[in-house]
Amino acid sequence: MRSERHHPSVEIIGRIAGEQVIAVGGKIREIERLRKVYGRGRWRKMKGIAVVRLPDGTSSPAEVRWYESHGIGRKELKIKRLLGGLR
Repeated sequence: MRSERHHPSVEIIGRIAGEQVIAVGGKIREIERLRKVYGRGRWRKMKGIAVVRLPDGTSSPAEVRWYESHGIGRKELKIKRLLGGLR
């Protein structure tokens, strides 16, 4: 199993806006795996909106999701869905 799970060729451009907590601690389905791979912490599953650069060089706003914990940081960033037209 890879320790870093993310889309290999997607880049976040700028900041993530509208950050929201989706789940905390035991409400996260993958909490045991997160603790095993990254360590104990107050894990939160988060979502937000960011402009992403896709593998073909175009950029688009997208809903992104990730896990984060204080002292450990943001892990396993992924694109949930593209929101607008490609630029």
